[in-house]
Amino acid sequence: MQYISQIIFLILLIVGFGFFYKNVKKLIRNIKLGKNIHRNENPTERWKLMGRIALGQGKMMTKPVAGFFHILIYVGFIIINIELLEIIIDGLFGIHRFLNTVFGNTVYNFFTAILEIFALLVIISVIIFFIRRNLIKVNRLNSIDLKGWAKQDANWILIIEFCIMFAFFKMNAADFYAQKSETTTVINTIDFPISKHIFFYFQHFSIETLHFIERTTWWFHFVAILFFLNYLYYSKHLHILLAFPNTWFANLNPKGQLTNLESVTKEVKLMLDPNANPYEAQAENTPPATFGASDVFDLNWVQLMNAYSCTECGRCTSECPANTTGKKLSPRKIMMSVRDRIEEVGKNIDKNGTFKDDNKKLLNDYISPEELWACTSCNACVEACPILIDPLSIIVDMRRYLVMEQSSAPQELNMMMTNIENNGAPWQFNQADRGNWKNE
Repeated sequence: MQYISQIIFLILLIVGFGFFYKNVKKLIRNIKLGKNIHRNENPTERWKLMGRIALGQGKMMTKPVAGFFHILIYVGFIIINIELLEIIIDGLFGIHRFLNTVFGNTVYNFFTAILEIFALLVIISVIIFFIRRNLIKVNRLNSIDLKGWAKQDANWILIIEFCIMFAFFKMNAADFYAQKSETTTVINTIDFPISKHIFFYFQHFSIETLHFIERTTWWFHFVAILFFLNYLYYSKHLHILLAFPNTWFANLNPKGQLTNLESVTKEVKLMLDPNANPYEAQAENTPPATFGASDVFDLNWVQLMNAYSCTECGRCTSECPANTTGKKLSPRKIMMSVRDRIEEVGKNIDKNGTFKDDNKKLLNDYISPEELWACTSCNACVEACPILIDPLSIIVDMRRYLVMEQSSAPQELNMMMTNIENNGAPWQFNQADRGNWKNE
């Protein structure tokens, strides 16, 4: 019977991590659909940035309540998942509380006490987040772009986290009272200072019942962790994994500094070079370069990783002046739309082996020009993001496509560009009068 249990455990472990590996491969493939971009300069600064922002949660406390409880969940899960190592060893070798034999009873009791304290803090934080989201209904967590699956997903994550921690306490309490029933000495008893009080009524259960509860909750705890691991790909909690590379590959240039399009630079050089052959690309059967982005293939891979990293916290949208004044733009919705389009393209590739044109684009089908032109380019969304996601770069690239590929821009912008072309200034007056303002 013992070996059957170990075999079942091994099968679940292989299947769970196998699906996780499969999803990670799909994730990497989808991110690589984007254009290449060089983001490896200044590695020292990048490691510091990742340590401060992703590992150290450096920007979370700009919203103190949410930041404080998020850090509790973050630290709690890191510490508690150390226990996963023990569960794996116990499950594979058919033993019980392996780390107790390594650390000794005193150290192990201290270790389990720390685990239980953080598990309780995680439960408290999860309950508070659930109340904030569903009862208090914080505005940024209940806006129109979080309808449907996005809202359900957030609640399911909280429920799963609560169930994992609840099973952890129940398992420990059953183990504690089973030990007390089996021995009269406390020297070798593993103490669980919180769970034994939460489930104090376990002391009246028979030893057989306690063993049954301990084993079923142990298995539930293990399976729930594997389920949560594979649920990450389909949820906003993917940032648990991607926050680290996302901050490492962040744009280190000053905020607001726009990049030059390589395709534009090449065209300008062709016009300035009298010896250049304008038909060279045509002779080489090279497709003409496009300006800006109309679909996910036109964005770079860091921008696509940004979309997958978004936790939908809404800090960007709550700080957006355009959104605050009632405009259609929501930076969070921009990132969610990019991710939805990537997923649609990925499913297309899974079905056909390669991408088959589906007559859809990110522009218009997912993101409207009205949203793009509502942006003031103020960088408030970029500054607000706790993991350095850059919605503005996507907005700018899509605007470039509208202007340079479709000659589509608001009337005010067209007038400005016409004035620059004709008068050398954005205002409508004669070039000869340009210096008059100095005398006023």
